Amino acid sequence: MQANPTLSITLFGITFKNPVWVASGTFGYGLEAREIYDVSKLGAVVTKGISLRPRLGNEPPRIVETPCGMLNSIGLQNPGVEKFLKELYPEIEKIDTHFIANVFGETEEEYVEVCLALEDAPKIVAYELNVSCPNVKKGGIVFGHDPAVLGNLVENTKKRIKKPLLVKLSPNVTDVTEFAKVCIDSGADGLVLINTLLGMRINIYKERPELSTKTGGLSGPAILPIAVRMIWQTYERYGSAVPIIGVGGITTHEDALEHIYAGASAVQVGTANFYDPLSPLKVIEGIGSFMKEKNIEKFTQLVGRAHRLDIKG
Repeated sequence: MQANPTLSITLFGITFKNPVWVASGTFGYGLEAREIYDVSKLGAVVTKGISLRPRLGNEPPRIVETPCGMLNSIGLQNPGVEKFLKELYPEIEKIDTHFIANVFGETEEEYVEVCLALEDAPKIVAYELNVSCPNVKKGGIVFGHDPAVLGNLVENTKKRIKKPLLVKLSPNVTDVTEFAKVCIDSGADGLVLINTLLGMRINIYKERPELSTKTGGLSGPAILPIAVRMIWQTYERYGSAVPIIGVGGITTHEDALEHIYAGASAVQVGTANFYDPLSPLKVIEGIGSFMKEKNIEKFTQLVGRAHRLDIKG
């Protein structure tokens, strides 16, 4: 049994103490959880989405439970990048782990402006572009649903910034690998798979949709097999062209390892934070124990492992 397996990883030139991060929109800005545990134990915190200007979000109801998950239509509520830097960032600086800013906008220019505003904030080590947002200049089409629009966004953002650029891909497309290729060709440093799936619930007693916006993003254990499948396909097609960060349905270390064996170099715990705030720490501990049992010395030996082993047994 391996005594002290190495969980640290180096991705896009940055060393993370472990491969377990928390997903955007499920952990605030990493500040509230300080009352529960030492947030510095996490590999990284991906912030709640940050936009150029403050957003109030959608009208309630905007969260509803579903079998094995939840639907949300929060509407990307946030204080805007200026207030983030002034009021939240000083507290973030006190936490000894990396932060990745989830960034979004209504136009390509807004994405770039938010990133540029964060360039001089050293605690923010990278950007995660949320491309599941409508482009108002293109008639409202979602950035991540149009290859040409997505490619332009990634390329034009990348050439204006110095920090690594990750792209969080939408699963609500015909072939996610085609959009992965667009991002790789446009200079993305990493891919995050996957964002939420579009879903809906109807209250048959009130005879109306449960959410004020009718539809919302489905997350939680229900989407685990879809996320694993999309990571597998992307890794199988593009191998190690860029690191893949797996997110979707991770509750346990076994779930996380499915992502990793499929090809993820790191993972993000999302919806599980709502009902078990300690779940990211349990995932970290579980991966370490698993490596000891399997006598695996380095975490990187697990990445894409299912592609290398004889699946016929």
